[in-house]
Amino acid sequence: MSEFALDAERSKAAKVALRDRLITARRSLAEAVRRSADASVQASTITWVRAQQPTICAAYAPVGTEPGGSDLPERLAEACTVLLPVLLDDGDLDWAVYDGTARRTRRGLLEPTGKRLGPQVIAEVPMIVVPALAVSRDGVRMGRGGGSYDRVLARAGHARTVALLHDGELLDAVPAEPHDQRVGAVITPSGGLIATSGWTK
Repeated sequence: MSEFALDAERSKAAKVALRDRLITARRSLAEAVRRSADASVQASTITWVRAQQPTICAAYAPVGTEPGGSDLPERLAEACTVLLPVLLDDGDLDWAVYDGTARRTRRGLLEPTGKRLGPQVIAEVPMIVVPALAVSRDGVRMGRGGGSYDRVLARAGHARTVALLHDGELLDAVPAEPHDQRVGAVITPSGGLIATSGWTK
């Protein structure tokens, strides 16, 4: 096996181990701590979006232990038109305008019910809020392993991009592979909006 292939295997193994640790840590959060984190992250996200005064942004509906609160899309929609993702069979994401109605999928995701606009519409959106399990200080984002948001961020053009995290999930480094994409900032409960270094989005 080549050294390049060995490095790729090591990176994948390190990702799996870190991902498992982070998911376990999220699940162990006390309900009161989680609610407080949701409120703090949501408030910082709304403040960030309002300060930019966009006419449209893309976001997602947090589920389970994801920070931000399940009503994040509703709150964002008070500031601008919000696009929410629709998971496609190949793992890519389509988008539709959130009009206050959404349906719960078999995977537990909350998806908008409006007209689908196509995956490429994300290139026209100036602000994108994405989920993450961890982000490095130079902006490398680690998700749950499906690759959906790596595709989104690769299409993002010059959008301002931010990932929502719990405290302790902004790390000095995360294991990365060539397809992993960067974000320009993160929002954490204690730190609020934190720009990542070495990235201009």
